[in-house]
Amino acid sequence: MKNDLNEYKEEFISLLKSTGRDGIDDVIEEIDRLGFFTAPASAGHHLNTEGGLVVHSLNTCKAALALWEAMKPLEPSLETEVKRESIIIASLLHDVCKADIYKRTVKKRKNKLGQWEDSEGYKVSYKDFPMGHGEKSLVVVLLSGLELYDDEMLAIRWHMGAWGVNLTSFEDVRNYDTAQKIYPLVAIIHAADCMAANVMERTGEEIDEM
Repeated sequence: MKNDLNEYKEEFISLLKSTGRDGIDDVIEEIDRLGFFTAPASAGHHLNTEGGLVVHSLNTCKAALALWEAMKPLEPSLETEVKRESIIIASLLHDVCKADIYKRTVKKRKNKLGQWEDSEGYKVSYKDFPMGHGEKSLVVVLLSGLELYDDEMLAIRWHMGAWGVNLTSFEDVRNYDTAQKIYPLVAIIHAADCMAANVMERTGEEIDEM
């Protein structure tokens, strides 16, 4: 598994560096310091294992690039409106907010015989930097020194789609709706994130427990 984690880390870094963007080395150093490359993608759902976060980020990137390529014949403007480097940056860095929120713990869960037993897992703690979700990812990336275009910032901020919107806030609703209409990258990253978590990373065990 350690070898696999190293391969995922190398693939992630190689993709980011392929953009040629100034500040890439700085953001890689920062998220590595936060624990990004060993963190799970969730505490109890998709890829809730060591290294799950980098795998999810790679899956989101691959899904986003595939969506972009598939949609260009239907919407030719995407060829110029959305840059490949922007897809890579926004998809790979959309969840850096999770790098430091998962802490190892022991949970009680039922085994196949229906008996409760101790099981190693993760709990969630937001005390290190309680900024929010998309907001935190964006702040971490910007503070690392990586400059982003407007569509990249908004794609990271709103990557949760409507789930990241305070529906009681008129301003939030209008900002999200405007962002996805003006910048197609916002919709692409959100759709890719959903495809990664709910299609590419689903397991039979997870479906059985529903």
